[in-house]
Amino acid sequence: MLDIAKIRADFPILSRKVNGHPLVYFDNAATSQTPTQVIDCIVNYYQHYNANIHRGVHTLSQEATDAYEYARDVICRHFNAKHREEIIFTSGTTHGINLVANGYVSLLNKGDEVIVSALEHHSNIVPWQMLCEKTGAKLKVIPMTDAGELDYAAYKNLVSENTKLVFVNHVSNALGTINPIKEIIELAHTYNAEVLIDGAQAAPHIQADVQALDVDYYVVSAHKMCGPTGVGVLYGKKASLEKLPPYQGGGEMIDQVTFEKTTYAGLPHKFEAGTPNICGGIAFGRAIEYLHEIGFDEIAQYEDELLQYATQELLKIEGLKIYGTAPEKTAVISFNIEGLHPYDIGTIVDKLGIAVRTGHHCAQPIMDYYKIPGTVRASFSFYNTKEEIDDLVKAVKRAKIMLA
Repeated sequence: MLDIAKIRADFPILSRKVNGHPLVYFDNAATSQTPTQVIDCIVNYYQHYNANIHRGVHTLSQEATDAYEYARDVICRHFNAKHREEIIFTSGTTHGINLVANGYVSLLNKGDEVIVSALEHHSNIVPWQMLCEKTGAKLKVIPMTDAGELDYAAYKNLVSENTKLVFVNHVSNALGTINPIKEIIELAHTYNAEVLIDGAQAAPHIQADVQALDVDYYVVSAHKMCGPTGVGVLYGKKASLEKLPPYQGGGEMIDQVTFEKTTYAGLPHKFEAGTPNICGGIAFGRAIEYLHEIGFDEIAQYEDELLQYATQELLKIEGLKIYGTAPEKTAVISFNIEGLHPYDIGTIVDKLGIAVRTGHHCAQPIMDYYKIPGTVRASFSFYNTKEEIDDLVKAVKRAKIMLA
């Protein structure tokens, strides 16, 4: 059992008011809030050992390097990577995806095929479209069902000897659907295709074991996991990363530089050009430690209780429809009320102190499938409560009356 009152005390922002009302934060799928333990880690870095890493013999540089590489080890253990050099620090999920896509420009040929799913965030669609435009490869799409699940039978018919890459999110940011990624990976591997999983939405709720999944690439962002913005991780199998060319040129990623020729550093530095977000990486490690202190199994169980309760209570509102009804979901509810625009609902509930997301959630193909402009999305975290869900229900009812 989680001590929710104690957990909420770790998050200073939850004590503030918005428009004269206590803040109810239900936009966790966009970014989670940050606990004092991570904030203190950030402050401690800048107050006591702010220095560049890997390049100095002085004490501050060594301390910063040790803290940064310790965070890499924390992340490596969390995802159960086989080698610490398989953990590449990035600016976030989008950066990690583009790093891989850029590397494949020199590895794909005309007639090769890449597969994405209909449930993807734009950041897991656009880079692959750009890759296909550059290489002449063909992009194929796994269709979705009315319940917001992937059509696995259709996927089985799409994958072939021409398939070189498959890209699927672990969890849909717009609908909360948990995709059967292990099965997707296994089938792709029978055709010697590599698989990249966008784990941004899964990582706060599910501890992915990259070795058990046998996934080739897995990408996440710290700001979804109680960490800071502007930092994330690309996990890649060592052999997969070694065959990719560097994404950026500069300091840190080199071995030897002459005007005649440059040779590159080994993993992970080959993909970490320039001064990184040192503080962000250190704080990401502390955020993961904090989540483990809470307990991932406990988080999953409690958030599922919130999801079931919110689903039950919201469906009592006449005219309300939930999009994404897969039996396997994380704590995300996307909904609309018949005849009302989601933006208008979101604006009114904000006046009552409740933060939800409205729009297409950077998943426009999903909205096109349902023939809607967008949804209201309420996404829950382990520091939320059923009482806050009651406040949301009351606010939505009030919005419905006001907009009628």
